[in-house]
Amino acid sequence: MAGQGLERREVLRILAIAGAASGFPGFARWTFACGHGTPGLLQVRPAAYTPRFFSADEYATLVRLTEIIVPSDDTPGAREAGVSEFVDFMVASNPKIQYPFRYGLTWLDAHARALHGATFRELDGARQAELLEPLAYRARHRPGEDEGRTFFKLLRDYTLMGFYTSKVGLQQLDYPGLRSYYPRLPGCAHPDDPEHRHLAGSKD
Repeated sequence: MAGQGLERREVLRILAIAGAASGFPGFARWTFACGHGTPGLLQVRPAAYTPRFFSADEYATLVRLTEIIVPSDDTPGAREAGVSEFVDFMVASNPKIQYPFRYGLTWLDAHARALHGATFRELDGARQAELLEPLAYRARHRPGEDEGRTFFKLLRDYTLMGFYTSKVGLQQLDYPGLRSYYPRLPGCAHPDDPEHRHLAGSKD
C-alpha cells in the first residue's frame, strides 16, 4: 500500500528535513540513517516514545496506519523503524499540518463507524485494508471520500519520509539513489569533524 518510489530531488529534500529531526533525544526507535556518529558517546534512548502532539488514542491509530503503509513482511517495516515517532515529531514541529492530521484521524474513525460500526483501530486487519484501499488507489476511489484521500496521501508522504530516512528503512530498501551521495550509510565519513569545518571548501 506504500507505493514506494521517490524522485532524486525528493530524496534530497527528505534527507534535509529528517536531518533537522535527528537531534531530538526522545526517539525510542527512529534513528536518522545519515546521522553523525559520536565516538565514545552512548545515546540513552527512552524505553517508550511519548507523543509530542497526538493523544494516546490518536497515536495508537497512527502506529497502525504506518504499519499498514510499510508492513513488516519478510523485512522490518514501519514499526521496527519507529516511523510513527518520526511522524508525530514532524507534526508537532509544523503547525501547518497539525489540523490536517488531527482532522484526518477524526474523519477516519467517523468513516469507519459509518461503514462498520466501530473505530478504525477496532476493526480487524481485513476491514482496515478494505477501508483504506479506496483512499490509496485511484482505480478504487469512491464518491464522498475526498477528505479521506487527502489525509491518506499526507500520511503516506510522511510515513515514507520517516521510513526512507531511518537506518532500518535504508538498510532494508537499499535505495540506489542514495548510494552515490552516502556510500557508507549508515554513519558519516567524518565522525571526528561532525560540522565539516575542516573539509575542503568549508567556511568557519
